[in-house]
Amino acid sequence: MYLKSAILWIDKTKMKNVDLNKINPSTLLGARKAHFTGIGGIGVSAIARMMLAEGNPPVGGVSGSDTSDSAIIDELRKLGAKIFLGHSADNVAEGVDLLVYTPAVTADNPELKKAGELGIPMLSYPEILGLISKDKYTVAVSGAHGKTTTTAMIAKILIDAEYDPTVIVGSLLKDNNSPALEASARRGSNFVAGKSEYFLVEACEYKKSFLNINPKIIVITNIDNDHLDYYGNLENIKKAFGEFVAKLPKDGYLICDLSDEKLKNIIKNTIAKIIDYTKVATDFHLKIPGEHNIKNAQAAMAVAEILKVDKNKAAESLNKFSGTWRRFEFKGETKNGVLVYDDYGHHPTEIRATLKGARELFGPPAGGKKIWCVFQPHLYSRTKLLFGDFGKSFSDANEIILADIYAAREPKDEGINSKMLAEEITKNSGKARYMEFFDKITDFLAENSKKGDVVITMGAGDIFKIGENLLKK
Repeated sequence: MYLKSAILWIDKTKMKNVDLNKINPSTLLGARKAHFTGIGGIGVSAIARMMLAEGNPPVGGVSGSDTSDSAIIDELRKLGAKIFLGHSADNVAEGVDLLVYTPAVTADNPELKKAGELGIPMLSYPEILGLISKDKYTVAVSGAHGKTTTTAMIAKILIDAEYDPTVIVGSLLKDNNSPALEASARRGSNFVAGKSEYFLVEACEYKKSFLNINPKIIVITNIDNDHLDYYGNLENIKKAFGEFVAKLPKDGYLICDLSDEKLKNIIKNTIAKIIDYTKVATDFHLKIPGEHNIKNAQAAMAVAEILKVDKNKAAESLNKFSGTWRRFEFKGETKNGVLVYDDYGHHPTEIRATLKGARELFGPPAGGKKIWCVFQPHLYSRTKLLFGDFGKSFSDANEIILADIYAAREPKDEGINSKMLAEEITKNSGKARYMEFFDKITDFLAENSKKGDVVITMGAGDIFKIGENLLKK
């Protein structure tokens, strides 16, 4: 099935150093027991689901670990995966013959070290994507912002058009107008199991992960100064995208915004046909707000045209598209009439776009609904490097509350904190305050927000819990 058509299994005694180019994607002898380091991650969890879905490894043969529990992990438990909280060499049990890991872990991870000592083959999530895409008609959606929504839009178009694609997207899918997407939504999944030749995947640029993918179509939504903890500067990001588009074959397609100056030198690296998605008609009636989502829809429609999906059916799919988990997701209304939304945005460009879209929906700052933005910065390095840009990104919110920085993969940096950022935001673009504890923020919102107000939680960490707790109050 999905993985069986993608991965050749090689005896573990011969696979400490794997040459992926020599793996024949049409054959699989079969891993009987696979362990996933970082199984709660949005990408690694999709591969675990894929293995569980096809029954190879069989249920009971999939295990995984992560630093904390989550809804994603809980769903994997229900599917039969054995879950460990915390990374430990002991988690790599006897009989494990494949270890899949997230690029976020380092080489000194105890599970990777144990697998290395035992000679267990190890493949990163991006390497797995490379193997899957090797034997498929692969549509890879890349870019600093908008790639998740664009991927989900294309997924809806192709599924509605009965193209039966396999889909991996960087968020949990939801859609009550499409049975396949709704089935994934019920499972809290970012994976759709298809049986056709089409493979649709969100292509992440972090650590050049997307260079493992073998694309026939590449979408670049945009390029921005993100992941500077790895790339250092925008020029290095551009070089990575240049390497990516160079992978396209002559009969492939690059879909991008040709007016974007940041893409000027990148597009010179491809021999594929270039499609300008900004030239696609914009007569959409989207359920999700914002000019950025119009652009996402244009890029999705460009893919549909290449794949010869009926134009009217594709537009209908886009107009029925209801978004994805944590992308301006409506969470509910409190008992006293406060609307609660949640958004994954954690880069200044994303924050500006989301709040601008919210303003289009709820009216101007002076006469429209009052918008509370509760923001959790993601990474000390990103907060420090883009400090000035963050300070100018919240002008469409009436009041801003900042939680502590979500450290994720980084050690604490005493040179930056959320209190400093709150002062910068207040100086530039609005009334911002810092509050240390989630409970304190929730109580403050419960006491001070009024009927008709809008609360938007924003950030890549666990800030969404504040909105959920507010709704419970």
